[in-house]
Amino acid sequence: MKESVFLMNVIINNQSSEKRWNRYKKDFVAIAERTKMILSLSQDYNASIIFVDPAMIHEINREYRHIDRPTDVISFALKDEDDTYEMMEGLDELGDIFINVQAVVDQAAEYGHSLRREVCFLFTHGLLHLLGYDHMEKDDEKIMFALQDVILDAIVPKKVHK
Repeated sequence: MKESVFLMNVIINNQSSEKRWNRYKKDFVAIAERTKMILSLSQDYNASIIFVDPAMIHEINREYRHIDRPTDVISFALKDEDDTYEMMEGLDELGDIFINVQAVVDQAAEYGHSLRREVCFLFTHGLLHLLGYDHMEKDDEKIMFALQDVILDAIVPKKVHK
């Protein structure tokens, strides 16, 4: 029996003025692979991560979510459960994850995390949203947040510091 190979093509678009955010691609791929294993996903995927400043994510939040303030991460899934189109043969496009670089810095300090832990947490959170998880209801929140921990703790433990 041939073992399937998982492909998660992670595309980073760094629109911030800081190059340091590009170094996390290997972590994002590891998180995606672990997510695939835990969720028993069989499809290969594309996802884009866009690093932005607070002004840009504020504008996106206001325009698309009608919330007039910056946030830490916003995900835009390109398809829902009923869509079956493919962007490239054999590779489904999940969507875009916008990460506010200032929120990464601020929240890492607030929660006592390393920058790596915080940026990987936000990526994991965004990826789960792209895969259809949310936290609008209490039961859904428990499921999503537990998944975040199971996925992320094996790759970037909580107690890692700079």
